[in-house]
Amino acid sequence: MKRESELYGPVKALLERQGYTVKGEVGAADMVALRDDDAPVIVELKLKLSLSLFHQAVTRLKVTDHVYIAVPKPSGRTARRALKDNLSLCRRLGLGFITVLEDGRVEVQCDPGPYAPRQDKRKAARLLREFHALRGDPNDGGATRHGIVTAYRQDALACAAFLIEHGSSRGQDVARATGVTRATTVMRDNHYGWFEKVEKGVYGLTAEGQNGLVHWAGSWEDADT
Repeated sequence: MKRESELYGPVKALLERQGYTVKGEVGAADMVALRDDDAPVIVELKLKLSLSLFHQAVTRLKVTDHVYIAVPKPSGRTARRALKDNLSLCRRLGLGFITVLEDGRVEVQCDPGPYAPRQDKRKAARLLREFHALRGDPNDGGATRHGIVTAYRQDALACAAFLIEHGSSRGQDVARATGVTRATTVMRDNHYGWFEKVEKGVYGLTAEGQNGLVHWAGSWEDADT
C-alpha cells in the first residue's frame, strides 16, 4: 500500500458492518465513526507504525476511549515480532489495533480498553538473582561496546584469572580460592572457549581465555571491595 487512503475503504467497511456511520478527516482525526448514542470511535491511519502515530492516538483519547490505530499488516519474521511488540504497547495504552492486508481484508488485533498486565514471577525472580549475583556495577546502562557483563561471565573471568596466575588447577581448588561455587561447571561447559580439560577435574586456560582477561579486564571484580 502506498497511500493512507487505501486503508480507509477496508476499515470503513468493517465499521459499517457493525452499524456505524463513518466519515473521514473529521477535525484532526483520520476517521470518525458514530452509532446511535455510543461514544465516537476514532481511527488513525498510517502506512507504518511509528512513535508519532502512538502520540496522535493517545491525544485522541482525550476525546473518546474508543481509539484505534490502523496500518498495513507487515510481513516477514522481523515484522511479525514488531507486530507482537506493538500489539503489547497498544494494550498497555488502551488503544485498539487494526491491520489491513494487501487484499483488503481487515484484522482487529485488539480492541481499546483498560489493560492490567500480569507480572511474571519467574522473570522477576531471575532478574533479582542476576542482580544479586553481579559483583559491583560492571555495566554502564545502555552501553554495549564490549558486550554485557553477566554474573556468569564474571564467574568465568574469576576462574580464568586464577588459572593464569596459578596454572592448571582442580575445579574444587578454583572454587575455594575464588568463591565461585560453580567453578568446575563453568570450566567444564566452557561457553566462551576459555578453558581446556587437562585431566579429570583439572582445567587450564586457553589463548582465548587469556585474551578474554585482557578484553574484560577488571569487570569481574567487586568495585565495593
